[in-house]
Amino acid sequence: MVRSLRLTGSLIIALCAGGGLASTKAAEAPSAKAIEFFEKQVRPVLANRCYECHSAAKKIKGGLALDTKEATLKGGEAGVVLVPGDPEKSKLIEAVRYKNQDLQMPPKSVMPESEIRVLEEWVKMGAPDPRMEKAGAVAAKTGRVIDINEGRKYWSYAPVASPEVPKIPHPAVPIRNPIDAFVQAKLAEKGLAPAEPADKATLIRRATFDLTGLPPTPAEVEAFVKDIAPDAFDRVIERLLSTQQYGERWARHWLDVARYADSNGMDENVALGNAWRYRDYVTRAFNDNKPYDRFVIEQIAGDLLPNNEVTSREEALTATGFLVMGAKVLAEPDMRKLEMDVIDEQIDVMGKAFLASTLGCARCHDHKFDPVLQSDYYALAAIFRSTKSLGDDRFGALKFWYEHSLATPAQLEAKKAYEATVTAKRKEVTAFVAKTRSGIKEELQSHAADYLSAAAELDMNADFSEVEKIAGKPVQAKVLEIIQTACALALISLMLYVTSKDLFDPLGRGGKQDGEEIIFAE
Repeated sequence: MVRSLRLTGSLIIALCAGGGLASTKAAEAPSAKAIEFFEKQVRPVLANRCYECHSAAKKIKGGLALDTKEATLKGGEAGVVLVPGDPEKSKLIEAVRYKNQDLQMPPKSVMPESEIRVLEEWVKMGAPDPRMEKAGAVAAKTGRVIDINEGRKYWSYAPVASPEVPKIPHPAVPIRNPIDAFVQAKLAEKGLAPAEPADKATLIRRATFDLTGLPPTPAEVEAFVKDIAPDAFDRVIERLLSTQQYGERWARHWLDVARYADSNGMDENVALGNAWRYRDYVTRAFNDNKPYDRFVIEQIAGDLLPNNEVTSREEALTATGFLVMGAKVLAEPDMRKLEMDVIDEQIDVMGKAFLASTLGCARCHDHKFDPVLQSDYYALAAIFRSTKSLGDDRFGALKFWYEHSLATPAQLEAKKAYEATVTAKRKEVTAFVAKTRSGIKEELQSHAADYLSAAAELDMNADFSEVEKIAGKPVQAKVLEIIQTACALALISLMLYVTSKDLFDPLGRGGKQDGEEIIFAE
């Protein structure tokens, strides 16, 4: 991520912002998001629940095949089963809901609620379906042969190279850098002329918005306009690249690729308490001009890098937050399925972010367009399966992600020593409390007769001053309260044992009535 490349990317984005109108055919085609939803959510449900009885490769019951778009829309002997955009009118949805006793599919058992919701959402979206095979052609299909050598020509798999800079014999405007040469060559090819150079006030405004997302201050504009030095604009760019706002502005684009959010999303929208650490890591990567190869490696395998410096170790561990981001079904009861779904999400984002490829499509079949076999997918999955992505703890039905400790070995040793000290002090406190209690208990027991004698001289409503006179010395109010209560209860109990119940009625009820019990707690 060298600065010249940063600026190049910025200018190219600005230059390539325009575009023509899509054709009607393209407008009708499923969007990339819709295709991804079908491939990752809908196709697995159809393959696992429906193809056994409704596919050309196996059998077609009731004249209904669901293995191609054409056959699915055509329906079967009972008519159309799918009405795009209207789940309530689609017999397919009615069958999987299991509410009609005469129409229930799959016939052996109802599908999981999550899969029913997937089909409902698919139909509601208009049933986007990228399967272009003709009905009945699937059974005869022997499989597409993937040409690996041809696939290597795809632009995202090719090594970065330095193309030859076009030579412009008579440039319409001065060629200040190789980018200008490429732009002018393409303009000449299309018969277009470059626009007039922007004035300095417009130029600094464009550059500042582009690199920081903020407008320049009036003072910055005035200073640049008055600066007639040949490198005035170069110094403006260097100043903007050195600001914190530059990293914040451009980190946002990568965070979109990395599916950054402060919470998990989905039905269980649990907060990602340390997500901000990854966000700040990406911002620092741009501001510190981190090399791109290091940026990639840290996010995929930062925990495996040999880092002797504390700062580098923390950076590398924080970078692996890239694999934690993204929506996950944390309440999935099937732990093996949850594990493989997390792996699939990690492979998918890695392919999109670093290879511009939808590797997730190969989870269920060889890729339809890119040179990726299903075996390649599971070779990657085996690597990711060795990664501890989920923690050992659960909170109710939810499973949580694994988080690295950022503590250094020295800090861990200090923590261990501190905990040992705390444990020792707790033992001392426990021993002291036990010894003190035992001493107090023995002293109270040895003077029980004195307390009973003293209590006999006290009125039940006696105040502390009267007790102090009998005790012979001042005592704490709390101790007095305990002694007074204990002695009073002991005296009452003693009197109850030595006095006839017929002569003493402590409750003032005129003696015990039939069926009543008088109970005293010791």
